[in-house]
Amino acid sequence: MPPGWNSGRVTGDSTPTIPTDWLTLPDLVALTGEPLGRIRRLLDDKHLVASRRDGTTKVPAAFLMDGHPLPALRGTVIVLEDGGFTEDEVIDWLLAPEESIGMAPIAALRAGRKSEVRRVAQSLA
Repeated sequence: MPPGWNSGRVTGDSTPTIPTDWLTLPDLVALTGEPLGRIRRLLDDKHLVASRRDGTTKVPAAFLMDGHPLPALRGTVIVLEDGGFTEDEVIDWLLAPEESIGMAPIAALRAGRKSEVRRVAQSLA
């Protein structure tokens, strides 16, 4: 496994994922300047997706850009969840290298390759 990569996925799979910091809800409040209620709505409305890590709800920092949820994230999360993915599986897929894209889907979304990522997500769902 390359140095600096996470040792495992949220679901316990040992496939390497891209490195990312994990933000708690208070971290998100501080980073975005939004109140906690708004952060919870962003999670409920799938603008962000979270997982319980170490007993705390956390969001991968890679899901935000310039202090805001990555705009292309919501539709991709909805496609995957409509296809039966759990939130943890969505996070795993977004952070793990995807051979058909040539990088982790979250990296492709951050690079503006939303259509390509959604096509692959739809084929998995």
